Amino acid sequence: QVQLVESGGGLVQAGGSLKLSCAASGSIASVNNMGWNRQAPGKQRELVATINSGGSTNYADSVKGRFTISRDNAENTVYLQMNSLKPEDTAVYYCIIGFWDPVLRRVYNGWGQGTQVTVSS
Repeated sequence: QVQLVESGGGLVQAGGSLKLSCAASGSIASVNNMGWNRQAPGKQRELVATINSGGSTNYADSVKGRFTISRDNAENTVYLQMNSLKPEDTAVYYCIIGFWDPVLRRVYNGWGQGTQVTVSS
């Protein structure tokens, strides 16, 4: 069993910053890719940023230059530093982590519970 716990969401004014964290715990053999998705009201869930085990990152065009994803492999934690926030960044943010299952010999994804980020204009 693996548990993912998110923290760091909240209410912030436009132009402000927030940092999200997602910590994984439990029976973890190894961690592959990590990332963040978000879902705004009435919209489909979208990928925000990913980081692989080597540290390479990818970002949605809408957040490039404003958001930074990072990871702490020793703590099985992924972060999302969000700067210059805009009202359109308002959404529930979910972390997603790929875990290696040595028994089934495949990667499976775990999801965080979601944290609300609200940016006021």
